[in-house]
Amino acid sequence: MSKPPLPEAAVEMLRKPNPAVMTTLRNGGQPVSAATWYLWEDGRILVNLDESRRRLEHIRNDPRVSLTVLDEAGWYTHVSIVGHVAELRADEDLADIDRLSRHYTGNDYPRRERARVSALIEIDRWHGWGSLKDNSQVG
Repeated sequence: MSKPPLPEAAVEMLRKPNPAVMTTLRNGGQPVSAATWYLWEDGRILVNLDESRRRLEHIRNDPRVSLTVLDEAGWYTHVSIVGHVAELRADEDLADIDRLSRHYTGNDYPRRERARVSALIEIDRWHGWGSLKDNSQVG
């Protein structure tokens, strides 16, 4: 795996509303994965969680996460990120989930009744595959 910064081709892909899966660690260390929306934000990744989700509890107990983003044009091209949640903040006015929702659907987030929390992921290492394969990773 390579260390940041990511090459421009990977950043360009991460700026798109691609399918993604985030993995967190349960208290006993067992990984658990779930599909998620994300936004690329100047070298970090924004995700947003309902305050009642177990994933939020996992992150509070252990901030290590991974995120795999699949290129919508072909899943063989993907970027996997290993990082940690560097910041958790209340999404008081649902501004972050609205930005994510608009990125993926073109509309504000429809469910307004539950509190949400934003998490900013800092990238520790990354790995690209397909057209994003980092040749420095070849042995």
